[in-house]
Amino acid sequence: MTGIDPAVIDPAVIDPAVIDFGGVQLVRLVEAEGPLLRPAEIFPDSTPQDIQANLDWLVPRFYDPDTDRLVISIQSFLLRSGGKNILVDTCVGDCKPRVRADFDRQQWGWLDRLKATGLGVEDINIVLSTHLHVDHVGWHTTLVDGVWTPTFPNARYLFTHPEWDYWKANEGHPGLLRTGDYIGDSVWPIFHAGLADLVPMDHRIDDLLQLVPLPGHTPGHVGVAIQGARQHGLISGDAFHHPLQCCYPGWSTRFCADPVQARASREALLARCAHDHTLVLPAHFPAPTAGRVVAAPEGSGHAYRFEFDAGGIDRAVLDNGDKTE
Repeated sequence: MTGIDPAVIDPAVIDPAVIDFGGVQLVRLVEAEGPLLRPAEIFPDSTPQDIQANLDWLVPRFYDPDTDRLVISIQSFLLRSGGKNILVDTCVGDCKPRVRADFDRQQWGWLDRLKATGLGVEDINIVLSTHLHVDHVGWHTTLVDGVWTPTFPNARYLFTHPEWDYWKANEGHPGLLRTGDYIGDSVWPIFHAGLADLVPMDHRIDDLLQLVPLPGHTPGHVGVAIQGARQHGLISGDAFHHPLQCCYPGWSTRFCADPVQARASREALLARCAHDHTLVLPAHFPAPTAGRVVAAPEGSGHAYRFEFDAGGIDRAVLDNGDKTE
């Protein structure tokens, strides 16, 4: 398979399993998953020798040698906390005109995965953007009678001040030329509808959820710290795109606004998560996505590795409060 095709996703990838942090429940909502990007396309500092040296664990889950493409997940995270339903990022979206053929005018079926949790679009209270890239804001809007309209009519959409300032300014425009004007069809309609809230990069959503500044990939890029009673977690956005970056923290992507700052944010995050044994949920790691940063074996030449972890997963249904079908 070349590129991502929602028709061939393993059912286990889209099963709405619940991770219970204690006071916060989380569900992955996968839009698509599969071989998407060649290593050199995303990581300019990578070499073919680096990939060959790691084939023992990369194949088949994280790299497809037949196409020379890294396996990437495009997904949202649905959180239930304090009686509210919170979406973190909204993937690529349906019917969006995009430069990349993998993303152009696709029909993903992502809304069906949201409905599988027992929730509808009207039940979402908050939509948070870790940053404003094409694969994180697509379902912010849907096409209604030829007009891009907010998908979640009862939600407040949260954007950090530095992120919105960047994309409104000229320095953000090259990214739109590369991808297609997703700010125009997926973000501006939120502001026009009066549903947007600009927040600081350390904004506290509630007692258990707080934004964590992770600048570099974009100026206002953030993660979400989950301070549960059972365990702590971190939705890390695009601080990492692939498990290889735990082995090679110096690899920033071609898509980073400030690669040096992105590296500094990633290295600090790796050290903190390894020390605190935090359950980390990177935006683009394939199933099961959640895992922990641990010290790499001595003599491996790496400081860290990512250990995927099924601990804490409860396959009971999401607690939807008083909602009934």
